[in-house]
Amino acid sequence: QVQLVESGGGLVQAGGSLRLSCAASGRTFSSYDMSWYRQAPGKEREFVAAISWSGGSTYYADSVKGRFTISRDNAKNTVYLQMNSLKPEDTAIYYCAAEGGLGSKLGWGQGTQVTVSS
Repeated sequence: QVQLVESGGGLVQAGGSLRLSCAASGRTFSSYDMSWYRQAPGKEREFVAAISWSGGSTYYADSVKGRFTISRDNAKNTVYLQMNSLKPEDTAIYYCAAEGGLGSKLGWGQGTQVTVSS
């Protein structure tokens, strides 16, 4: 399995930026895709962004397209989520996940809180 640790969350004003990081261990990092999800209070966890094992393909939820950028550094076993033009509705706990294929997960991080004030 894969162990994941997120960092970089915090409190930011609307229009600001944050960069989340997710450090992975336990399995060859470059062998699996990575994703970011988020869960707002009272809502279900939702997909935010994903990146292929090589970094060559990326996917985004419509709600963050053009504002968020997912990237990875396989030499550092780390995936990033650069979040720009943040909105109050982006407030949530953000989780990274290692993808095992066909929707399965090799592991989840513990989550990092992002709060966007208006």
